[in-house]
Amino acid sequence: MKKSQRALVLAPHTDDGELGCGGTITRLIAEGTAVYYVAFSLCRRSLPAHLPPDTLEKEVKVATKILGIPSENLILLDYDVRRFKEFRQDILEDMIKIRTQVNPDLVFLPASSDIHQDHQVITEEGLRAFKQSSVLGYELPWNNTSFNNGCFIKLEAAHVDNKIKALGAYESQKQRTYFNDNFIRSLATVRGVQISTPYAEAFEVLRWII
Repeated sequence: MKKSQRALVLAPHTDDGELGCGGTITRLIAEGTAVYYVAFSLCRRSLPAHLPPDTLEKEVKVATKILGIPSENLILLDYDVRRFKEFRQDILEDMIKIRTQVNPDLVFLPASSDIHQDHQVITEEGLRAFKQSSVLGYELPWNNTSFNNGCFIKLEAAHVDNKIKALGAYESQKQRTYFNDNFIRSLATVRGVQISTPYAEAFEVLRWII
């Protein structure tokens, strides 16, 4: 991507963007691309009872800062987790506002095979809202029934290391099996092997504009 281009990451919940394309975010920023990040839910209802309700809001700010995203490029919304379908039109309207504000060349969002109900809404409405942008679907293997890896973005070890470091900011999520350094590095290695490079992240090509 050219330095003048803009990339937008649509994360249904805090941490989805880092998990799906944290290495790519790191690489794009290092190459001069302006990256914007939108989290549609702060997942207050899914937090353990002993944690403050703003826990994930604080953690996503730290994580995205580690990736190199400026604080002014971080947009936090607060839709109720697992209820996105009830607010589909509101979410679409928010996306249209963000489209006007950011005017992205490239949009990252969950792959079309993602079975999480909130993720499905972000993908479906994202394809509607960003018709003039190229769109790549990132993989979250624990949610994907299948995955069409039609695009690979090469990564260096430093990009993967930074992704892992950013995910480390989510202290509240460390009990989840996919918050595992070995898993993150192994997946990047598998995707790298598929294209004969040390590391990579793979994406579904949902729309590509040349």
